[in-house]
Amino acid sequence: MDTFPTGRISAGMPELIARARSMAAAGSRRILGIAGAPGAGKSTLARQLVEALGPDTAVLVPMDGFHLANSVLQSLGRQERKGAPDTFDDGGYAALLQRLRGQSAEEPEIYAPEFRRELEEPVGSAIPVRASVPLVITEGNYLLLQQGHWPRARAALHEVWYLETDDDVRRDRLILRHAEFGKTPEQARAWALGSDEANARLIRDSAGRADRLVRLTGES
Repeated sequence: MDTFPTGRISAGMPELIARARSMAAAGSRRILGIAGAPGAGKSTLARQLVEALGPDTAVLVPMDGFHLANSVLQSLGRQERKGAPDTFDDGGYAALLQRLRGQSAEEPEIYAPEFRRELEEPVGSAIPVRASVPLVITEGNYLLLQQGHWPRARAALHEVWYLETDDDVRRDRLILRHAEFGKTPEQARAWALGSDEANARLIRDSAGRADRLVRLTGES
């Protein structure tokens, strides 16, 4: 589409892909952020955008690569709140985004970390970002938060979409995800309705700072 409206919109994937493609064609590095509550579908949307644009046009650098290691969380007494804002290296994330925004041919590759769910740990230097790729897409819960170093991360982003999803759908996704990666059904439900839901309320309070509130066409 030629124009992409501000405010709350319902959009299909073709429209979102067109907007991402337009950002990539701006002539210099652009960074698109996708925010939303746990289970909203951020990572799926981000992957679909990158796949549609292709590896020469877009690369995905998720916020989840900046989870603190489990050993650090245990030492800080935050293991049971893993996923909360203070269980991430927000300063490291902000610094990487700023570095990616200014990446030039003098720094042909920058390596970003990624989170491995099968390990429940971040792995450093796992995602190469080439200077020639015009669009970086990042997704995560706290891109719009106004505490800690999160505002620095937001300042590095050219545009942020807040992805809205029906709460029941979102919670069901979370329960399935937690169960898939090792929690019992009871543990999965408790985590999704406890820690995840507390984080979701905090994230929803930040939605008004997004450039666009997006609900994918076909979502409840």
